[in-house]
Amino acid sequence: MNTDRREGMKVDKEKLKRLVREIAQKVGMPEEKAAFLAELLVKNDLRGIFSHGTVQIAAYARIMRDGLINPDPQCRIATESSATMLIDGDGGLGYFAAFRGAEALMDRCRKTGIAAAVTRNHGHIGAAGIYARLLAENDLIGYVTSGHQLSLRPEDSIMRAAGGSPMSFAVPGGAEGPMVLDFGAMHDLYEDSPHVSQLFDLAPGLVFRSMGLGFMCQALGGFLAGVPVEEERAARRYQGANQGSLIIALDPGSFLDIGVLKHEMAAYRKLTSNMRPMPGYDRATLPGVLESEREADFGTSGIPVDEHHKAVLSEAAAEYGVELPF
Repeated sequence: MNTDRREGMKVDKEKLKRLVREIAQKVGMPEEKAAFLAELLVKNDLRGIFSHGTVQIAAYARIMRDGLINPDPQCRIATESSATMLIDGDGGLGYFAAFRGAEALMDRCRKTGIAAAVTRNHGHIGAAGIYARLLAENDLIGYVTSGHQLSLRPEDSIMRAAGGSPMSFAVPGGAEGPMVLDFGAMHDLYEDSPHVSQLFDLAPGLVFRSMGLGFMCQALGGFLAGVPVEEERAARRYQGANQGSLIIALDPGSFLDIGVLKHEMAAYRKLTSNMRPMPGYDRATLPGVLESEREADFGTSGIPVDEHHKAVLSEAAAEYGVELPF
């Protein structure tokens, strides 16, 4: 779980964008795509989603350099209807296919009331909340999940079949922004995570619900996107292009005036902010509130970069001959 990081040196967002852009270009990504990737990774840092922010460029650069991912994917719509589309990611990082899918869904959704995109043949899509939030910021309800190639054996625990994929929901809000829930279905429940056995002993229903969500991530974001259950059946030009995603957009205007929904969401946010917080926390907030606040704060004061974050970026910069801008 990402924590509310406030410590560490503060780095201007433009410096981090430049660093990501330059590293991506060193491994063959064209300038325009590198700038797009940098924008999304820095957005995650701004929102405090550091696990899916600029630290990711180190891993992304290596898999592009090693030929596991296409640095210059030419995404295309493989099939489409008035309310659906299948987007092929051409072996690249999943950001390009998923963002294109979310953007393209908007007009279709407004015409039909609901629209869905499946993306295939790509790598990591990053934080699922990127795409759900994009829809909500355009007055649509968003749902996003992804799935990835599993490698399962009969002797493995059934927990491994739940994978490690994300799920995100987003609902338009008032002037303060949308409500965005973005989580890893099995986070804290991987086999090597601490306290798994204790959690199962204390709250088995919680564990089974998380596993169920993980199974659904695989079915909807993986198998529906053509990712096979057995790894040996996968035929890929780029071996790192082993993921897919499902993006659904719903137009709330099909059911009520969008202004009414936004009013209720704003009232919900205000009411819940005055409720008793969870133990150990000093505030009660809805999903997405802290991310919106951090984005405004870090956008002016700088993004906090702790020692681990700095070390990862420093190593990547040195590896690709790029100057660390801080």
